[in-house]
Amino acid sequence: MAEDPERYPGRASRREFIATAGVVGVAATAGCMGDSLRGARRAEGASTSTSTSTESASDGESGGGSSGPRTLTSGGSSTVYPIMNSGGSYWNANRPASDSEYWPHGEYGIETEKNLADYWAGLYGFEPSGDGKPPFRFTVALSHSGTGVEKVMSEQIDIGNSSGNVEDELPDRESYEKFTDHVVGVDGQPLVVSEEIADAGVTEITGQELKDLYKGRITNWTELGGPDRDIQVLGRVKGSGTRTSFVANVFGNPEEDTSVANRFGQNQRLAEAIAQADNAISYLALTFIDTDGVAPIALNWEGTTYSYQDDQNGLDSKAYPLSRDLHAYTWDGTSKQEAAFLRMLLSDFGQDTFVKPNNYFALGKRRQETQLGKLPEPTN
Repeated sequence: MAEDPERYPGRASRREFIATAGVVGVAATAGCMGDSLRGARRAEGASTSTSTSTESASDGESGGGSSGPRTLTSGGSSTVYPIMNSGGSYWNANRPASDSEYWPHGEYGIETEKNLADYWAGLYGFEPSGDGKPPFRFTVALSHSGTGVEKVMSEQIDIGNSSGNVEDELPDRESYEKFTDHVVGVDGQPLVVSEEIADAGVTEITGQELKDLYKGRITNWTELGGPDRDIQVLGRVKGSGTRTSFVANVFGNPEEDTSVANRFGQNQRLAEAIAQADNAISYLALTFIDTDGVAPIALNWEGTTYSYQDDQNGLDSKAYPLSRDLHAYTWDGTSKQEAAFLRMLLSDFGQDTFVKPNNYFALGKRRQETQLGKLPEPTN
């Protein structure tokens, strides 16, 4: 795998069906856990990334019943959500090693007879439940990046999903030492317009025009070679990692004020609004670019034009100004439960199965190794 990440189309198969079917199951119980979950996990003696302990995670925690480890919780960014949700669907389904389409361990040099979740959890000493259920369940809640990093910091959830850096999401903190940043993929944030605008001939804008649009200095599509129609500039709410990354990349300041007609809490709602309008423009998470009625446009930034699916200057180019990492933050180290799930996501299997099919870019090999190096060493 090259250092510069590439996008690979997902394989249409039963894997996709199972992952889609599991969406409700993964998210259904998310957000229902109390504020003391992390404290309870620490009391269980789970190790952190700074610990040298090799104590088995299964001591007093085996099985999936009331005496077993509690549910691993996650929440935050709607951009990171598809990766965590599909990963959680696979984890909770815990299909057997014989199901090589769903759990193709042999393709990745993994020799095991264990079910999917049993294998990854077993690396940290968690024992199979014995009834086909995973050693512990995983849930993910959907909100936005600011909520994700705030909730992981306050120990309401285990993993805080964010499409913006925690330093940008929580700019007033004196220290970020207790946050551990696990980058699980890369998003080449596209610019998109309502399909009617692209059909009318607006297929590219410059970096200066982008700045002028979000400062309210360009207000009619005729100024960009389009129809005589007011421009509806849309965006994400403040606290969204998608917005934070966008304004940081465009203006060099994550707290820059912008002028927009409307803001949306989730990428899904933003994509729908662009599609339903006939005059809108916005930035968007890459995974939502295939929404009907939404058309990507190119960005000419300092003399280089970047466009969707361009082999040389595509949205996966390191130089693309609107690219950003997708983060899964843990607090005060990384527990064995957290490490088991994150190791699955960061493995070649996880990058191929949960990142690329969701229309994001996998980590380059060196970045992948760096992220795996942040996790506690497996105990088994």
